Amino acid sequence: MSQAEAVGPAGAGRSRNPLWTFGILRSELTTTLRRWRTLALLGVLAAVPVLIGIAVRIETSDGSPAGSGGGPAFLSQVTNNGLFLVFAALSVTLPVFLPMAVGVVAGDSIAGEAGAGTLRYLLVAPAGRTRLLLAKYASTLVFCLVATVVVAASALAVGALLFPVGEVTTISGTQIGFGEGLLRAGLIAVAVAASLIGFAALGLFISTLTGSGIAAMATTVGVLITVQILDSIPQLSGMHPYLFPHYWLSFADLLRDPVYGDDVVKNLGLQGLYAAVFGSAAWARFTAKDITA
Repeated sequence: MSQAEAVGPAGAGRSRNPLWTFGILRSELTTTLRRWRTLALLGVLAAVPVLIGIAVRIETSDGSPAGSGGGPAFLSQVTNNGLFLVFAALSVTLPVFLPMAVGVVAGDSIAGEAGAGTLRYLLVAPAGRTRLLLAKYASTLVFCLVATVVVAASALAVGALLFPVGEVTTISGTQIGFGEGLLRAGLIAVAVAASLIGFAALGLFISTLTGSGIAAMATTVGVLITVQILDSIPQLSGMHPYLFPHYWLSFADLLRDPVYGDDVVKNLGLQGLYAAVFGSAAWARFTAKDITA
């Protein structure tokens, strides 16, 4: 089989062997998570809770309450219970830092391979364009989860080191045990990771539009900033429920007693819709384009 046949729009060379499908997914995961850029992004994300925890510790060393001058959600509760540093760190990183990291990985997924001249050779192997695209998207979703867990784990470690831990006071004013609080923290981390699946699909679609990884990453992050601005303009409130970041902070409802899940469900539904629309657009673009690099 020639390279031209393997990389043509019809996506010749597909294999139905499930071992090959697992192999390409494992290869993509390994490549994504071992890149120095990815490790640097995870390092920055892990440092955010450390900086927040140290700042709160310094601020409260003279007896002043945390967050007395304003700040992110849950910040004022950190000094009473270090577990709240998990919630505060996620509320800080979700609007900007986490999606920017995901935008870098998603934007580089296809365009980066094309820019490096390796995309053509990936398609020579009997993977097929659809399976390669699915593997790229799956590896990006795994990164979403890994990045969120890194933030949560770093915050939990720093919170337990610098502040007392114990029973958790919910937003509703009731108290739950520390074990249930940890369970809620785990559910919140999963909800935060799931909040990024729509944006990851958007980044993947943008990545199929260009052969420059830098351009794809910059465009993806630019779209994120633009949509965030639109979501903050009161005059555009009619379109806010349809913007992918609108329900991102709904994870706070998982700290109510009983849990209030309406906005969480709306968020997951909206992310699923974005994933379906832009995932389909990415597939249509990628399977039809000529691969020259």
